Amino acid sequence: MRPAPAAHEAPSTPIDLARLIDQGKVGGFQILLLAICGLCLIIDGFDVQAMGYVAPAIIKDWGITKASLGPVFGAGLFGMLVGSLVFGVLGDRFGRRPVLIVATFFFAACMLATTQVETVRALLVLRFITGLGLGCIMPNAMALAGEFSPARSRVTWMMLVSCGFTVGAALGGFVSAALLSRFGWHAVFLVGGLVPLAIGVMMVLWLPESLQYLVLKGHGQMRQTRHQRLARWLSKLDPQLQVNAQTQFMVPEAPAHGMPASALFTEGRAKVTLVLWVINFMNLIDLYFLSNWLPTLIRDAGYPTDTAVLVATALQVGGVIGTLTLGRLIDRLGFVRVLAVCFLIACVTVGLIGHVAAALPMLVAVVFVAGFCIVGGQPAVNALAATYYPTTLRATGIGWSLGVGRIGSVIGPVIGGQLIAMQWSGPALFSAAAVPALVSFGMVLALTLAASGPDAARFASGRTTGKPA
Repeated sequence: MRPAPAAHEAPSTPIDLARLIDQGKVGGFQILLLAICGLCLIIDGFDVQAMGYVAPAIIKDWGITKASLGPVFGAGLFGMLVGSLVFGVLGDRFGRRPVLIVATFFFAACMLATTQVETVRALLVLRFITGLGLGCIMPNAMALAGEFSPARSRVTWMMLVSCGFTVGAALGGFVSAALLSRFGWHAVFLVGGLVPLAIGVMMVLWLPESLQYLVLKGHGQMRQTRHQRLARWLSKLDPQLQVNAQTQFMVPEAPAHGMPASALFTEGRAKVTLVLWVINFMNLIDLYFLSNWLPTLIRDAGYPTDTAVLVATALQVGGVIGTLTLGRLIDRLGFVRVLAVCFLIACVTVGLIGHVAAALPMLVAVVFVAGFCIVGGQPAVNALAATYYPTTLRATGIGWSLGVGRIGSVIGPVIGGQLIAMQWSGPALFSAAAVPALVSFGMVLALTLAASGPDAARFASGRTTGKPA
């Protein structure tokens, strides 16, 4: 990476970390970091979606009703909600690196323990506990990716990393389809537990801490230790940098004081914070209703279980392609224009799923487009939060936005289960699911009204550089 000119001046000249990253190229060190974060989110997406894919097999194996798994879906998502709200904040207090490492090993152990459950109650408890660890991953991985990405392409890089979640969910469909018929549903959770153990080791060895975080938290007794860590990671970022004990570092932000969550409503951030929460809430209602119940509903439409799982996987495949596409579009056109069109199309396609179920090619196409917009749009909403909040609030802002949104992720599958138990038809179910996408469309349009000054212009226009990382 070619650093900013100021970075090679005398050690007495402060190193501007934001300028260093923004004016340089993305080098091998950053690619490795982004890849590790992406791998972490791949297994995160795999584990979150695993329950939806194995649900038909568990229903058959245990001889239970479909509606009895609704609370199990809700328990895992409620655990993620609590994890996002409570433990997502820890990334702004203790650093992105330790929280990501601990959370990865934690949910790996929980997934392995799930292979031993034999009752719905035990499964419900373990899915909640697993969700606590999963809830920490997205806020801190997104924050870390944004803080090592240049402003000119920050949204693209963050969405590429967050695409790992959708890739993991899609891989879960293919892996589950291959494992279920040969080894049973236990094998899906076994894979979901072993892989993150290896990723956790990679994180211990190679995952750096946020440079901006280390500067903003570099005071008191820990100052010397943080300075050493900064020097270590900067030497990997650019081996030509000259750093010694007297070198000073700059970031274009002041350290935050007080309770991080309350700061989401200070300095003119309240309106945008609330709009972000509503968008997350509505989109995650749809995302998790579709992710959890689509395989079962497609099977009930007369398709074999393997076919139902693969059709549902089209939702996640569409999400992967949507994520890859939308990031570049947002960097050029801005959040509002891209997301408004995205959620409007989502409203139409989600409503159509129940009406085209009898025609398999049309069903796959509609599910794919719905995934492109709903699943692919969620990383864009996360990236919007990451670019809006400053470093000292970034993990908290993403975590609370996701946490409130995950109330919707809990409500979606549970209400879906109740409506299925009430014998709602497929067309009626998916028509109801189109309403949250319509609300998301309206809230995206409201962003420019909720924001003020540079933020409003940034949301509505391209080249979204965001706040200084």
